[in-house]
Amino acid sequence: MNHIARMLGAAALIVGTSVAVSAAANEGPSDAEIAHIAYTAGQIDVDAARQALAKSQNAEVRSFATTMVRDHEAVNDKALALVKKLGVTPTDNATSKALAKQARETEAKLAALNGVDFDLAYANNEVAFHRTVNGALASNLIPSADNSELKALLQTGASLFGEHQAHAEQLAAGLK
Repeated sequence: MNHIARMLGAAALIVGTSVAVSAAANEGPSDAEIAHIAYTAGQIDVDAARQALAKSQNAEVRSFATTMVRDHEAVNDKALALVKKLGVTPTDNATSKALAKQARETEAKLAALNGVDFDLAYANNEVAFHRTVNGALASNLIPSADNSELKALLQTGASLFGEHQAHAEQLAAGLK
């Protein structure tokens, strides 16, 4: 079980590194790319939470997953409204593609697990995923955003997702 948790955590760190490398190589992503990365990350967590709701019988895991769906859908709705208002078309890019690819791989790995093994792997993945996304927001996405409204939305998301990370850490610690 620890092997799977470490593998999921390592995968999340690889994605975080790809965000950093992409940003460094291009002096930071454009607002359209940032919008797509942020939306993709939010949707990945919604999808992971829905998988947890379908598989887990643990009340704490289910409660956490319900919170993830609610919060990430709300932020994604605000992001979509903002890009529409600004007339920005989110642009797919290497980072959002890497996030989506990693999410598909993680979803398949989690699908093979059941019970406590699933719950712990899901919780550990949520810790690693939020840690990675929060790091990318702070070090690359927020500083690279040119539009003040986009930057403000990302900062609001970062604050909320910091709470998610702490909640995921607490959940994972309680499942061990």
